[in-house]
Amino acid sequence: MQFSSSLCRGRLLRRYKRFLADVIYQDNPLTLHCPNTGKMTGCAEPGWAVYFSTSDNPKRKYAHTWELVENHHGDFICVNTARANQLVAEALELQRIPQLAQYADIKAEVRYGNEGSRIDFLLSGGDEPDCYVEVKSVTLLEEREGERAGQGYFPDTKSERAQKHVRELIHCVNSGQRAVLLFCVLHTGIERISPASHLDPAYGALVAEAVGAGVECLAWRAEISPEGMTLVQALPFEIHGI
Repeated sequence: MQFSSSLCRGRLLRRYKRFLADVIYQDNPLTLHCPNTGKMTGCAEPGWAVYFSTSDNPKRKYAHTWELVENHHGDFICVNTARANQLVAEALELQRIPQLAQYADIKAEVRYGNEGSRIDFLLSGGDEPDCYVEVKSVTLLEEREGERAGQGYFPDTKSERAQKHVRELIHCVNSGQRAVLLFCVLHTGIERISPASHLDPAYGALVAEAVGAGVECLAWRAEISPEGMTLVQALPFEIHGI
């Protein structure tokens, strides 16, 4: 996936009101739209390099969108959460994910489940049952005592919405369908993924239940640069304590 226009580079001053960020660009202050409603832990430190796109839509209040940040280790992080589904869609169409390459039909944002949800991708047309794929954007890298470097987590805070999605996937497999929880890793410093049970114990317990029920958990990391991004590498998925 290539960015539609060249990204500009600035320096982060602050992120605020969830959807806004102030940067210094060419020695001038500039306000960006921040397309990320999460806590963005470890993704928004003042002074870090930020990369942003520019829209030519005259109706937009903020023409510039924050896309990437480069941390003090030189890792690139994509903070635009909409990019995760775009990357996965590209990977599915090009059959880059071997476990999901056998399906001919790909539909996005399909209503399903008992809790009023939309599945990110519904795959069909293969020899197996239809496959429901829920995508999660992963950017949280934590260095916790006793853990190896490169440990990534999802979510970055308590998320009842993420809990709901896992329950829906459990219902899918219990109904005889295939269900996949696909962690799209948008941080080049992350080497493995685990549920963030220390931040959302209920989510961690639900993921463990889901795995036991037959939900498949996959993690794929993107190669990221100011020119574009591509899903390139499968990462280990681990549930601590199991």
